[in-house]
Amino acid sequence: MIKLNRLAEIYKNYDTYIIDLWGVIHDGVRLNPGAMEAIKNLIQKKKKVVFLSNAPRPSKEVKKFLQGLNMDDRYLHNIVTSGEAAMLALQKESYGKFFYHLGPKRDNGVFLNIKENKTTLEKCNFILCTGLFDEHEEDLDYYKNLLQGFTSKKLICTNPDLTVHRGDVKEYCAGSIAKLFESIGGETVYFGKPYKEIYKMCFSKKEKTIAIGDNLNTDIKGANDMKIDSLFISNGVHRSEFKKESELIELSNRYKVKPDYYQSKLIW
Repeated sequence: MIKLNRLAEIYKNYDTYIIDLWGVIHDGVRLNPGAMEAIKNLIQKKKKVVFLSNAPRPSKEVKKFLQGLNMDDRYLHNIVTSGEAAMLALQKESYGKFFYHLGPKRDNGVFLNIKENKTTLEKCNFILCTGLFDEHEEDLDYYKNLLQGFTSKKLICTNPDLTVHRGDVKEYCAGSIAKLFESIGGETVYFGKPYKEIYKMCFSKKEKTIAIGDNLNTDIKGANDMKIDSLFISNGVHRSEFKKESELIELSNRYKVKPDYYQSKLIW
């Protein structure tokens, strides 16, 4: 793993940049100015930039969120989300017709076109998990008790991330519910990084591609599985798991992944 002082050092080596949003481009509250400078330069130099997010919502909603953070529209042409991929499968009734939504109301957009198929845990064919209920954001035991009698139904997870930082506050994501569901005997179907299907929406094999992200479990593992290069942003979701840069290789080994490069924050 090579320390990269500036993205400009390697930009000529790649045609396509698959870039994570939360933890790289923004922290849920504000944009990262250094990352935005990098995006600006990549696009000026005719590089393909795809924002690949494990957001459990349609791409258009993520675009609105980024606009709310004052991101320029010229950077928002290529956004792919796990929610978008899941939405396509739901509309095909790949897991049955009726679902129970486990997640906050702000994620309702993922099933807007099939909202009439929403039902109770008892009556559903499958469980659609987009996150945690607003009123139970920190209590994983609540979900263990809620789901205990329903492990015969598949849980569809639209965000494989376990946690995220909103500013400086750590929050659970849908991936934590999915892992809990599996621990009590349930089966989970995941949409998003690191699972290969989502990458097919982003680039073709002929493109020389690098993935940039702050999550070893999703961004870097996904890149490793797709056999593309990766740049790990260390001052993101894993920032509390190491004290100095010399520990990053040990951290990567713990997660059984191999980033090619690392930066503390994305800068040009």
